[in-house]
Amino acid sequence: MEIINRRAAPFEEAQASDEREVDGVIEEAKNWLASRQADDGHWAFELEADATIPAEYIFLNHFLGDVDDEVEAKLANYLRSIQEKHGGWPLYHDGDFNMSASVKAYYALKLVGDDPEAPHMVRARDAILAEGGAAKSNVFTRIALALFGQVPWHAVPVIRVEALLLPKWALFHVDKVSYWSRTVMIPLFILTALKPRAANPRNVDIRELFVTAPEAETNYMVNPTGHWLGDIFLGIDRILRPLQPLIPNTLTVKAINKALEFMKERLNGEDGLGAIFPAMANTVMAYHALGYGRDHPDFATARDSIEKLLVLNDDWGYCQPCLSPVWDTGLAAHAMLEAGLEAGDPTLDKAAEWLVGRQILDVAGDWAVKAPNVRSGGWAFQYWNDQYPDVDDTAVVVMALHRADPEKYKDAIDRGIEWIIGMQSRNGGWGAFDIDNDHDVLQHIPFADHGALLDPPTADVSARCLGMLAQVGYNRDHAPVARAIDYLRREQEDDGSWFGRWGNNYVYGTWSVLCALNAAGEDMQAPYVRRAVDWLKAHQHDDGGWGEDCASYWQHRRDEVKTTTPSQTSWAILALLAAGEIDSVAVKGGIEYLLRAPRDEGKWDEEYFNAVGFPRVFYLRYHGYSAFFPLWTLARYRDLQKRNSKYPSHGI
Repeated sequence: MEIINRRAAPFEEAQASDEREVDGVIEEAKNWLASRQADDGHWAFELEADATIPAEYIFLNHFLGDVDDEVEAKLANYLRSIQEKHGGWPLYHDGDFNMSASVKAYYALKLVGDDPEAPHMVRARDAILAEGGAAKSNVFTRIALALFGQVPWHAVPVIRVEALLLPKWALFHVDKVSYWSRTVMIPLFILTALKPRAANPRNVDIRELFVTAPEAETNYMVNPTGHWLGDIFLGIDRILRPLQPLIPNTLTVKAINKALEFMKERLNGEDGLGAIFPAMANTVMAYHALGYGRDHPDFATARDSIEKLLVLNDDWGYCQPCLSPVWDTGLAAHAMLEAGLEAGDPTLDKAAEWLVGRQILDVAGDWAVKAPNVRSGGWAFQYWNDQYPDVDDTAVVVMALHRADPEKYKDAIDRGIEWIIGMQSRNGGWGAFDIDNDHDVLQHIPFADHGALLDPPTADVSARCLGMLAQVGYNRDHAPVARAIDYLRREQEDDGSWFGRWGNNYVYGTWSVLCALNAAGEDMQAPYVRRAVDWLKAHQHDDGGWGEDCASYWQHRRDEVKTTTPSQTSWAILALLAAGEIDSVAVKGGIEYLLRAPRDEGKWDEEYFNAVGFPRVFYLRYHGYSAFFPLWTLARYRDLQKRNSKYPSHGI
């Protein structure tokens, strides 16, 4: 016995030391996150995208003729700072050259006054020309260039505002595309109908970025998917182009008025149309093209909404694509709950009350077109976006409120559940904003070269909904739960992982699904679950963490890795914990990584992007992720150990 005790003592001391270290990091991170809470109870962290958003902000100013040298100088400093070694601009930190981002960044810098012979501009120009020149830009970039007279209008597909007059049974109807496409396209229809010319007060051009003179270029139009349907739509585009003058002007005017009605109903105050920058900027330009004065209430409201997106520091700044307070607050609340906050704690109570106040109860948004008998009850992603509540946000908020105080917040929880159940698609999954938004044929139209026209069900969002239903007490006897589980099983990748539509990538999707399956009472030793566990373990790095590059959204690069990140490591550990792996070497290695990774109190260092707007097209860096998820993970690990429990008991 003495020998055993002598051997055990150092082990017990080391274990106690490890526990104290975990406790210390959790306490520091929790206090840091609490200190970042706004007085009204919410959290809002920065949301960063690529060069295109700050560049487009500069475009907007110069389109209107409202140059703001002070703000634009800060945005220009940011754009120069994120130029990559290849000379151009990527879609995400440390990413490959991207033509559209590079053309927009170069033009924006030239608009603010950068000398085209400055070294950084020469490098950018050389990179752009080496890749075929600005004519290879995507449709949205070529539309921006057409507005500035840099390419002829035949450089973009035929885009007719009269499409708004088509019946619902037509091949194209705005109800058949995603919310973000709808809100971006409708003001854009006005612009393509009127074809206004940007003020461009400094008369800046970028002809030097074209291999062939833009008016002589004949290869602007490409098949976006390579599918035979894309060739057919290109043929239709060629047929329609010469017929456009035959369209009666009365139809055009009628369609523009319908577009204006749509915009007016959804202007959304200081939060903007759709609460996303491209839609908001297009709205301002459309009003300008129609002759609205700066003092017109709709123009002023739309213009002011954009200024809220700016992040300005002493000598640099950028424009966010949107704001994420409901999402940030929901996730932060989960992290704080995991770290030990309970009902009655002022930090938690303020957050919960703020969230309850943001529930959308009296507006039947665009989603109601396909769900007319479903009562509203969701939450948006942004401060306010009543027309477009977000399924993912709603599930996360309901789970947070249910954990905080299921009786106190029962009414809000019940309405949220009712709405989520009503939003389930026919295949058993959930999209982010709409039901059955899966009209795949539209992905082949020339306009859709960004590949993100639709909002079909995805594994990560569906998992969140399943996890929510399971957490509040629904089991497989309930049809929505059974259908969701069957959907997720069908969606599993051949290697055992699940695709992550809204976060990078298979680690994110696999975390989402395993947490939901555990909550739903699935056998976490089932072969299909163990394949997911094996996939996670096989992708752990030598430093104990996980990291998955944004390039993984291209199938031939799906295993590409550049670095380990705290967010992705946290998702992997949470996924393994959901599968009962509390004592595994993989989990212990991940926890060790989080304890050792560089951080500033409660925020771990994370420079790499961790999410997507649209795979392969538009990526995001949630600045709050490296605070929420490591705290959440360490706290869950500690809680399971203290309770001597193998599985967590929540839906996420």
